[in-house]
Amino acid sequence: MAGKNFGCGSSREHAPIAIKAAGFSCVIADSFARIFFRNAINMGLPIIESPGLAARVKEGDLLTIDLGDGVITLPSGNRVSVPPFPPFMRAIIEEGGWMPYLAKKRG
Repeated sequence: MAGKNFGCGSSREHAPIAIKAAGFSCVIADSFARIFFRNAINMGLPIIESPGLAARVKEGDLLTIDLGDGVITLPSGNRVSVPPFPPFMRAIIEEGGWMPYLAKKRG
């Protein structure tokens, strides 16, 4: 969970790579810096914009995320709708990033 403009100033792929290496499976923020957003998808890290959600979540909460339907389920059972990922972006994430996605496509 993060606030506004997460990833600002990070124009390299190293930031999302480090986040994945630290064991995070997704980042949800009020907003993202555009270049960070694309780098995260290219590295296979799903990131979701949901303004105001960070204020509703407590540290340690486990959220369930459905990228295809655009639904985040909170521990209380409440559901938050977010724009679903387009199929091509889900495919990139599912393959682990842009390079593995391309390798499979060419394969």
